[in-house]
Amino acid sequence: MSQLLILAAEGELENPLVPPIPELVIGLLAFVIVFGVLAKKLLPNINKVLEQRRESIEGGIEKAEAAQTEAQSVLEQYKAQLAEARHEAARLRQEAQEQGATLIAEMRAEGQRQREEIVAAGHTQIEADRKAAASALRQDVGKLATDLAGKLVGESLEDHARQSRVIDRFLDELEEKAEAAR
Repeated sequence: MSQLLILAAEGELENPLVPPIPELVIGLLAFVIVFGVLAKKLLPNINKVLEQRRESIEGGIEKAEAAQTEAQSVLEQYKAQLAEARHEAARLRQEAQEQGATLIAEMRAEGQRQREEIVAAGHTQIEADRKAAASALRQDVGKLATDLAGKLVGESLEDHARQSRVIDRFLDELEEKAEAAR
């Protein structure tokens, strides 16, 4: 350190912030060469990459806008189809209700018709059974009446024509009495 003080006192000590001129020239030449190489080789590649990024970003934005427009269009179509489907479903539901009401009315009418047929058939059957029972009863009563009359009169009433007349007259009298009693 003592030597520095001596050199400083003599004025020969240089400023440490100012580099020597030959170093400054060499450093400046090296900087220009490196800057030139970078500007020729690296800068076009950097600019090309930046341009590609800018184009891809702009293309991405355009694609996103196109996709959004398409999505909006598809959404509108979907909403229209959904509204149409709801309308169609309501129409089908209304038709089904109308068909159901018509079917119920037809089934009621058919049930009423079948009931009336069954009742009519029942009345016909009852009338036929009543006539058959009346005929069988007439024959049985006639036979009993003939036997009884034969026992009362004391002679046989085997004559078929006579027997029929007596039976008919007797049953007619019974019917008249039954009708009068009503």
